[in-house]
Amino acid sequence: MQWQHNFPEEPVELYSEVDDEGYETRKVQVFRDGRLERADTDTETRMTGLSEVPIDPPEEIGLQDNFSPSVISRAEFERMWSQADGTPSTAD
Repeated sequence: MQWQHNFPEEPVELYSEVDDEGYETRKVQVFRDGRLERADTDTETRMTGLSEVPIDPPEEIGLQDNFSPSVISRAEFERMWSQADGTPSTAD
């Protein structure tokens, strides 16, 4: 999901893997400077953590002017997850 804003310290792209109830299980955030951070149920960073409440479905998020959500494939998410770890992805 793209996040259009003018906050220099906040991410501009967010990738979330969610379970059937809408809770994030893994997340990758991309920052303006190209930095990638990730979080899962075991690990968070100062800037990147999982939401404690279910997230809205993409169609509801898209109603907000500053967010452009899209659904991506598992392989795309795995590539971003691997990049955030600094290791190459093996997902197809």
